Amino acid sequence: MSVSRKIIHIDMDAFFASVEQRDNPKFRGKPLAVGGNTDRGVISTASYEARLYGVKSAMPSKIAKKKCPHLIFAKPNFEQYVKVSNQIKEIFFRFTDFVEPLSIDEAFLDVTENKFNIPSATIIAKKIKKLIKDETNLTASAGVSYNKFLAKIASDYNKPDGLFVIEPKMAVEFIEKLPVEKFFGVGPVTALKMHKLAIHCGLDLKKCDLEFLNRNFGKSGEYFYNISRGIDNRPVNPDRIIKSTGAERTFENDILNINEIITNIEKLAEKVFSRCSKNQNFGKTLTLKIKYSDFKQITRSKTDNFAIDSYDDIMKNALELVDSVDFSYMPVRLLGLQVSNFNNDEIWVPIQLQFDF
Repeated sequence: MSVSRKIIHIDMDAFFASVEQRDNPKFRGKPLAVGGNTDRGVISTASYEARLYGVKSAMPSKIAKKKCPHLIFAKPNFEQYVKVSNQIKEIFFRFTDFVEPLSIDEAFLDVTENKFNIPSATIIAKKIKKLIKDETNLTASAGVSYNKFLAKIASDYNKPDGLFVIEPKMAVEFIEKLPVEKFFGVGPVTALKMHKLAIHCGLDLKKCDLEFLNRNFGKSGEYFYNISRGIDNRPVNPDRIIKSTGAERTFENDILNINEIITNIEKLAEKVFSRCSKNQNFGKTLTLKIKYSDFKQITRSKTDNFAIDSYDDIMKNALELVDSVDFSYMPVRLLGLQVSNFNNDEIWVPIQLQFDF
C-alpha cells in the first residue's frame, strides 16, 4: 500500500443550526431546525438537540414536527453562513493552499507539505479546530488519514467536536469491520443492493472481485474494489468546480402510476433542495431525467430568469416538466432531478514514506 500523503477532512458540526444558536441565545440548548416551518417545508440542518428526537437534514418539516413537537424553526440566513464559511476557509489557507471544498461547511486539506512544515497532520487538525473555535465560537470535527476516503469517514467518527485518526497500520482492520452504510459513496439504495448480495461490511466487499463489482455496480465497481482495500488516489483538488446539483433514484420495481411518480419527484426535490442549500448554490435551470424500463432515456429542462431557490420553486418547475412527458409510453425505471446554470459555477466548495499522523 502506497502511503505518501497526509489528508485532513474538516466538517463543521450542524453548521447552519450552530450558527443560529451562536447568534441567538434563545435557541441555545434547544431542539432547532433550520428550514421552512410549513407542511411542504424541508429541514436543511438540525441541531444536535433536535437529532436526539430523530430530526435530520432533508426531512420534511411536517415529519420533523411529529418527531419533536416542541421543535423550534429558524429561517436560513445564507448571507451569514457564507460569511462564517469564508472565515473558516481563511483559517484553512493559513496552513495549505491545497483545499478542496465539498460544500459550504466541509473541505479536504492536503497537508503533506504545509506552510509551517509541521510533520504531524494530527497536530495541524488540532490547531485548525482550536482556531475555528477561538475565532468563530463554533466546533468542527476532523478526520485524518492518508487518503480522502478514510479522512472523510474519520471526521464523522466522533462527532460533534471530534478528532479521529486512521493510521496506515490500522486502516485494513478498520475498513474490514466498517458497515457498508458508513462507506463514503454508498447511499441507502446501494447499501440495500449490497445487502442482497451478502455484502454487509468492508471485509465482505473486499472478498468480491473486480468483475463481480463492475457487473453489479457499473462504473462504481472499481471505486468499491479500491476503497475496500484502502486505496484512494484522488488528489485534493483546490480548483474543484461544481456545475450542477442533483439526485436520482433507480427503482427496485418499475413504476407507471402518475401519483407514484409525483411522490418520488417530491422526495427527489427534497434532496436537491437540501443539497443546494448546503452548497449555497442555486441555479436557474431544472432538468428532469427519466429512464424507461427499456432503458430509453429522455430529459426535459426548464430555465427561469432567476435562481430556483426554494423547495416550492423546484416542485413547481418539476411538475411542469412532468406534465410535458408521456408516462403512458412505458414503465419508469429511473427518475432524476438536477439544478444547473448557477450564477457562479465555481464555489469554495493531488516511493512509500513513513511519517507521523
